[in-house]
Amino acid sequence: MSYPQEQTWAPFVGPFDPCPPILCKTYSTPPQLFMCFQPPNLPQFSPQEALRFGTLWPALYSPYESRWGKGR
Repeated sequence: MSYPQEQTWAPFVGPFDPCPPILCKTYSTPPQLFMCFQPPNLPQFSPQEALRFGTLWPALYSPYESRWGKGR
């Protein structure tokens, strides 16, 4: 079962908001939210890869892509 790691939602836009509305916002959902327990015999990264990715298990790896500066 695959879960998207980025979710979207539409915030309330009031008629008297002083700023232009942001109609669609996004947030990250890390994979550990969807694992109730750690299954046995999960594949593991090598020690060098684990240090680079920040986790020992590929199933728990979640890449972060900054949106700061995009569209400016």
